[in-house]
Amino acid sequence: MLKSYLITSRLDFIKNKVTPALFSLMLFIMIGSLNNPATAQGTDINIGEHGLLDSLHSSILGQERQFKVFLPPGYKPGSTEKYDVIYNLDGSDWNAGLIAQVHYFAEVQGFMPPTIIVSIIEPDRNADLAPTHLDTWKNSGGADKFLGFIKNELIPYINKQYPSNGDNTLWGHSLSGMFVLYALVKEPMLFKSYIALDPSVWWDNNYVLKIAAAKLPTLPFQNATFFIAGRESDMKDMKIDTLETILKNTAPAGLKWKLNIYEGETHGSVGLKGTYDGLKFAYDGYIKNMYFSPMHGIVSKDKPFKLFYYEDPIHLRYTVDGTVPRMNSLKVQPEITVNGPAKVTYKVFTNRSRYDKTMTGLFFDEEMPKPISNIKGWQSGGFNYAYYEGTWNEWPDLTKLKPAKTGITDNNFSIDKLPRKNQYALTIDGLLESKEVGYYIFTLGSGEKGTKLYIDNKLVIAFTGDGDDFGQTCIVPLSKGFYPFRIEYLHQKKEGYNLDWQQILTPSIMESQNTILIPVNLQYGRR
Repeated sequence: MLKSYLITSRLDFIKNKVTPALFSLMLFIMIGSLNNPATAQGTDINIGEHGLLDSLHSSILGQERQFKVFLPPGYKPGSTEKYDVIYNLDGSDWNAGLIAQVHYFAEVQGFMPPTIIVSIIEPDRNADLAPTHLDTWKNSGGADKFLGFIKNELIPYINKQYPSNGDNTLWGHSLSGMFVLYALVKEPMLFKSYIALDPSVWWDNNYVLKIAAAKLPTLPFQNATFFIAGRESDMKDMKIDTLETILKNTAPAGLKWKLNIYEGETHGSVGLKGTYDGLKFAYDGYIKNMYFSPMHGIVSKDKPFKLFYYEDPIHLRYTVDGTVPRMNSLKVQPEITVNGPAKVTYKVFTNRSRYDKTMTGLFFDEEMPKPISNIKGWQSGGFNYAYYEGTWNEWPDLTKLKPAKTGITDNNFSIDKLPRKNQYALTIDGLLESKEVGYYIFTLGSGEKGTKLYIDNKLVIAFTGDGDDFGQTCIVPLSKGFYPFRIEYLHQKKEGYNLDWQQILTPSIMESQNTILIPVNLQYGRR
């Protein structure tokens, strides 16, 4: 199916990374640490070589403060790429490993981008996290200083020393979850997302809840998110039910919030599900790439055509007049019908506006030439191909070159059987027999800039190298008969990613989207 082809191509980047079995093992190890006193406190889960222990002297706190920084596995020193940052509290606990692993899984699944994680180590949780002093909690009451340290010292340091883009998330659990709410009402612009898991908002006779109830309506949030995880058995004791009421009554429009209530979880175990759901909510709507099919092509004035979208379209809007979609534009459906030539634009709206994406497809009204009727000298059973060896930055002048190999794209032909895996040029050309009248969708997968597909000497697909190497689709109206077919493929750089050229949808299978390979008996070459 075309859907399967596109999704499979898009997921090539996660091969040899996390498998379901491996992730289950990770979760088993992390959950097990909760029940083991020897490992539950003061131990980071070993998540590889990306965790860097760093520190800075805090004038505000009057001490040296340590933290651990986890850079995205794909980060390369010297790169200009910048990343969002997750600041997680209680960093000396098992939380660092939990967040890093759950985040990595969410990234691999396409729910969020690569992200820096800063795990803040608190030598005295009471002093750092509690906003007021309670006699039964030794050293409590230093939350204002700790928040000042994060705002005025830690975040500026991270922004200077690491590839941060300035969009930050604050994560906390239990007492540090209460601190997350405190930071939200005290510094509403400091973070884009706030995640509080089973927060102890009962603290000091609902101290932070009272501040929230008074201040929330006046706070200048701008597309911020607040996620809360609670347990069904302890909503009242933790006073999360009171927090929910406050948010329902006072949360301003600029703050999107969500409360998830979990059954059968403990105070510790709620962190696993809550972290995953909280990160997904912070990036709700995020997609790594946006694809609808066909992406562009030639259409007829008097014949509508359909566009297909294969993911959940809930966050997408579209227009057909070339304007940029807004939230009140038409909602994208898995299938939409377009009535003739159009400039179609899809846009996804996310909880992090920097990750909003648009994709535009141009569908021209252009008359296709009549098919060839005289095929004398042509024979079915495969197109002709010519393979050239060499190193080129641009498509070479093949009239001055002798092919190293020629042949027919019959059932025995395979790109993998060519002599080289890299540094070659390939042409595939002949006549394609069309046995039906109507729209055809052609799919071309390529790892290289400059790959082109011509139908009846019209250029219908051209790769630019700007993120389009997973594949492209185009639509073309054909009559019954024979049409010139040609592919130009210059494979110079991306070893391991070969040309995928045979996927096609014919008029009779358009509705099902069951892509087929171009049958060899419909491929004609000169013999």
